[in-house]
Amino acid sequence: MDYGPAPYTAPIEQMAMKNRNFRTAIWTGCHLQMTLMCIPPCGEIGLEVHEDTDQYIRVEQGNAVAKIAGCGNQPDFHQRMCKGDAIFIPAGTWHNVVNTGKDSLKLSSIYAPPHHRRGTVHRTKADAQRAEEYHTGNGTEQCN
Repeated sequence: MDYGPAPYTAPIEQMAMKNRNFRTAIWTGCHLQMTLMCIPPCGEIGLEVHEDTDQYIRVEQGNAVAKIAGCGNQPDFHQRMCKGDAIFIPAGTWHNVVNTGKDSLKLSSIYAPPHHRRGTVHRTKADAQRAEEYHTGNGTEQCN
């Protein structure tokens, strides 16, 4: 359930631990969005870029490697991440997060402005990829 754009307090770590979906939008406002992600062992978000959206990704559980491309779409920066670590990704930067652990990787992610439609739930990475093919707006149309 997406609780935005109303004010909302949340136990993010607990919610992330319970999340079993690849991606779940839990709060979408006019200028910011938070999603929770669950990446299976050996899985990854997938190399992606958000041209007009800054992103913050925090590890709530597990171990990962963040891959960032300094120029173009070939990652040249690799950083190990564990619980409590976060990475800030400027708009227009190619990035990926890979689960390097034996258990599911639990992430929280903030997009500014929102990137996904309000209430987005992608059960699997394949669901997310299909949705991106038909992506039309970020669910903040009533904010304009």
